[in-house]
Amino acid sequence: MRHLQIKQSPEAKAKLESYPKTIQPKLKKLRSLILETAIESETIDQLEETLKWGELSYLTKKGSTIRMDWKPASPDQYALYFKCTSKLVPTFKELYADSLTYEKNRAILFALEEELPVQPLKTCIRLALTYHTVKHLPLLGVGMPDQA
Repeated sequence: MRHLQIKQSPEAKAKLESYPKTIQPKLKKLRSLILETAIESETIDQLEETLKWGELSYLTKKGSTIRMDWKPASPDQYALYFKCTSKLVPTFKELYADSLTYEKNRAILFALEEELPVQPLKTCIRLALTYHTVKHLPLLGVGMPDQA
C-alpha cells in the first residue's frame, strides 16, 4: 500500500467530533472511503482535510474539492458536495443514475439508514480527487484504459 500524506487541520478534526453521535459513524465511513480512494490512486500523494464553508473538505493538487456534511435542517440525510460548475455530478448521473441520489449538480445524498454503495462512490471520489487531469475526457475517462 502506498503512503499518502494527510494534512488534517485541528478544525476539521473538531468538526467531525462535533456531529451528533448517531451521525459521526456515517461521516467517518465517508471519510474512510475518501482516504482509501486517495491511497489507491497512483497520482495522489497528498490530501488536505480542512474546513470550507464550515464543512469537512478534502483537497488535492490536481482535484476538485470534496465536501461532506450533515445538517440539522435535513436530519435524515447527509451528503457529499462537489463544485456545482464542474462536470462531476452530471457525469455521476450518467454513470450511476439508478445507484445514487443527487441534489441538482452539487451533491450526492445519503439517507441515514441506507448502506453506502461503495464501488460507485469510490469512482466518484476518485474522479473528484483527480478532476483536473480527467475533465477533458468523455465521461471523465471512466471506461477508458487505466481509468476504470
